[in-house]
Amino acid sequence: MKRILVTGATGTVGSHVVSQLREKDVVVRAGVRAVERACEQFGSDVECVHFDFHKPETWGAAFEDVDAMFLVRPPSEGRVKRHLTPAIDAASRVGVDHVVYLSVLGAEKNPLLPHHRIEDHLRDVDVTVTFLRASFFMQNLSEVHREDIAARDEIFVPAGEGTTSFVDARDIAAVGVAALTEVGHENCAYDVTGPEALTYDDVADTFSAVLNRRIEYTRPGPVAFTTTMYRRGFPLTFVVVMLGIYTTARLGLAGRVTDDVERVLGRPPRTMREFVEDHADAFRKESPRTTSSQ
Repeated sequence: MKRILVTGATGTVGSHVVSQLREKDVVVRAGVRAVERACEQFGSDVECVHFDFHKPETWGAAFEDVDAMFLVRPPSEGRVKRHLTPAIDAASRVGVDHVVYLSVLGAEKNPLLPHHRIEDHLRDVDVTVTFLRASFFMQNLSEVHREDIAARDEIFVPAGEGTTSFVDARDIAAVGVAALTEVGHENCAYDVTGPEALTYDDVADTFSAVLNRRIEYTRPGPVAFTTTMYRRGFPLTFVVVMLGIYTTARLGLAGRVTDDVERVLGRPPRTMREFVEDHADAFRKESPRTTSSQ
């Protein structure tokens, strides 16, 4: 039976990949730092193994007997050549045949992104590869920005008037699972977006309609955003990454919409309204803040 390793298995996309793979006729292995916590989350039908890009001594057991891998770059991982590419090389050497890599929309055109360098390296390794170039996760609104919406009735991001082709992490995971378990996705690249490009005013209007209270998009500038988020306790490196993402939207570079999700899955991607309806309870109360993002 095919064995699939999921890195970043407890993250925003990885957790959905694991849950969806459990419905397939495969062995699912979750590569995680906290094994005990992952076992509690996933249950006994998932192999939970210690895996850390910073600890090569964990790679061997994680890669053993693995046929395919879902590869996620940790958000804080900037040293691609020190940690990511050696791990990819090790996986290839021990027989991992196929890698599905969670990249970002436009990575192939932007050499400044670490995702670009990882894509380049994967092309040079003896594996087949599928690139999932994902747009901005809808789940960032329910994770990173949930407290703003639930407690302050605002969406506080420096995106100006730009549009974004928001995509649900569940749809990203579904495309990834298809690539991991079906034939025909080898050496392909998919631009994984939602069905429409929305401004944050549009997003605020959707939240307002679903939650039945006014949610406002406050349009902070880059300096105000950075200062406020840092004062709220977010790490500066994380804030800088977020600022870069929202600047892309601010400059009008985040709104491209494709039909790749529908072509792979045979159904349209989820809309923003569907996402808010599915997660409405999270926005009706204050919830603990997390720092997961694309």
